[in-house]
Amino acid sequence: MSDNRPIGVFDSGVGGLTVVGQMREILPHEDLVYFGDTARVPYGTKSKETITRFSIENVEFLMRHDVKLVVVACNTASSLSLDFLKRCFKVPIIGVIEPGAKAAVGSTRNGRIGVIGTAATISSGAYEKAIKKIKPDSSVFTGSCPLFVPLVEEGWADKKVSGEIASIYLSPLKKKRIDTLILGCTHYPILKNVIRKVMGGRVLLIDSAKEVAKEARLILDSCGLLNRAQDKEPVYKFFVSDEPGRFVKTAERFLKKRINCVRRAE
Repeated sequence: MSDNRPIGVFDSGVGGLTVVGQMREILPHEDLVYFGDTARVPYGTKSKETITRFSIENVEFLMRHDVKLVVVACNTASSLSLDFLKRCFKVPIIGVIEPGAKAAVGSTRNGRIGVIGTAATISSGAYEKAIKKIKPDSSVFTGSCPLFVPLVEEGWADKKVSGEIASIYLSPLKKKRIDTLILGCTHYPILKNVIRKVMGGRVLLIDSAKEVAKEARLILDSCGLLNRAQDKEPVYKFFVSDEPGRFVKTAERFLKKRINCVRRAE
């Protein structure tokens, strides 16, 4: 069986493009519809009720494009609204929390796992719950890094200030002797080199974007929903809730390719 319907991905803004990049590698024959809620970013400072309402609206938009799977690429939305979304919609919906937690548990050597994310993701305790569910004796240490998102969106990942801020945020986690660190926000892989420099080479970084792309492939395969046609280039459609100009520049930097068409969602 082959299903040529697209995969739907939504994020509060541009961070979910790291998921798109991993989808391109792991699911190279799948069409994709991406929605970035750029008019209402950031989600990380908003209430659970507001984030859930936004998430429902985002999935409803994707469903209008007849998607066969929805990926909640926003860690904040995954931690606060994923269970509700699964109850509301019949299409398979996956978030970034559980795939990242599974990868961390499978990789840690000393059982000491760190998690960094937005204030809302960290305060939700979602990663800690997911890790403890798999490995109850794990020690989980968390930290919020609110300035990482604007640094990435400004294109400052390689600037000196990013290293200085990362050092301040990550020093407490480094003292906890963690050997595995989950990048619990889809913006954070852009700062991977900076984070690795602060944490040292012995700390394994878990890219939640990569892990959710792997999970998406497993689900599509098990449900008979993979697009098995390999004779055409996949079609990617990008939508945003605000003016697309700034998004295009950031998207091209994230994906390292030219983006021809980004439309404002109606």
